[in-house]
Amino acid sequence: MTFLFHLGRMIGGKLLVIWDGSPIHRSAFVKEFLAAGGAGFVHLEQFPPYAPDLNPDEQVWQHLKYVEMKNLCCNDLHHLSLELNLAIDRLRKKPQLIQSFFAGAGLDL
Repeated sequence: MTFLFHLGRMIGGKLLVIWDGSPIHRSAFVKEFLAAGGAGFVHLEQFPPYAPDLNPDEQVWQHLKYVEMKNLCCNDLHHLSLELNLAIDRLRKKPQLIQSFFAGAGLDL
């Protein structure tokens, strides 16, 4: 809850949060966050619990794993974390590719 409130202050506008149907996302904690004012600046879009073909973030992870970080061998967790952040930064610079993940799932942005 603290993270989303902090993110809302940093962004200064509405947030779109896309989540799957995991039970943790329907917890009392999430309901409390929404009741405490989170519903005013967070718009929630829910996907089925496990439907990778309908879930754009599955395509993001596939791209990171098989394209951006293909054949990568890391020395330790710190090195892996660094390489993952670099891969995410590269992906952020490709908004059309990210939009294609949504289009591939049949979703409009």
